[in-house]
Amino acid sequence: MKQLVFATNNAHKLEEAQAILSEQFTVLSLKDAGFLGELPETNPTIRENALQKMRFYFEASGKDCFADDTGLEVEALNGKPGVDTAHYSGSRDAAANMKLLLSNLEGAVSRRARFVTVIAAMVDGQEIVVEGEVWGTIAQKNSGDGGFGYDPVFIPEGYDQTFAELPSSVKNAMSHRARALQLFASELQRIV
Repeated sequence: MKQLVFATNNAHKLEEAQAILSEQFTVLSLKDAGFLGELPETNPTIRENALQKMRFYFEASGKDCFADDTGLEVEALNGKPGVDTAHYSGSRDAAANMKLLLSNLEGAVSRRARFVTVIAAMVDGQEIVVEGEVWGTIAQKNSGDGGFGYDPVFIPEGYDQTFAELPSSVKNAMSHRARALQLFASELQRIV
């Protein structure tokens, strides 16, 4: 089976990718592929960050690979936190990030938001870029113990519970990353 390097060492992301891509590829982490360096994320958009990480790893290794970048975009905040989602409060502390988000939304009429994941890949000499998204609203307060990141404040469309309250099987079936991975799998079938 052909190998494809996912430019991450996040075990959850790897499991999700392997589950969706397993019929075509064995998905390796950066560590599995012997890459111990850091990938750059210095661009102003989620799409450009995904491309930057993928191109950096591809140029360093020459191996077929893909990278992702994810963000939460809130309409009332002009798309913020966006590319700064993971360190919105100045740190990678999820509780601090959510606290700042809720504070910045005080008094907002609309709390509409979307999670978006962009996957950029280089496979058999072809560059692929896909985007998965899930729309919803930002809750008034944190609810639920599941998930990670902003899951306790994000209520997906069609539900009245946050991602952190929903069973992981429900969340994972509709998540922005799952949707991006499914689109990626379709693109791979076209070229491989």
